[in-house]
Amino acid sequence: MADTQQVDPKAERKAARLAKQISSFSKSHGGAEGQVAYLGERGARIVLVGEDGNWGDLVAPSHEIAEQAVEKSGITRHESFDGDFAAKVKTGRYEWTRMAGIQVGGPKND
Repeated sequence: MADTQQVDPKAERKAARLAKQISSFSKSHGGAEGQVAYLGERGARIVLVGEDGNWGDLVAPSHEIAEQAVEKSGITRHESFDGDFAAKVKTGRYEWTRMAGIQVGGPKND
């Protein structure tokens, strides 16, 4: 019996574009690993962590497209963002300032 699953060409193109961006990030940072997280109706977030500790993220219109993009890119995919994977992230002054601002009520508007 033939496979009757229809392929959405627009979704395929989006997954291919995201995979290209993921591969570019990986190449620029000595390799990369990722994790896909649901964003609800917004889609899914692909969090990337480079071997050098730099990180970034991309948003896909659906969890399925995000999964396809990660698979096409060939990077290691983690089920969750914890433990050894989270420990690879290097944060700088900007991130610590932002996190502290959130904890104490956000940035001041003087």
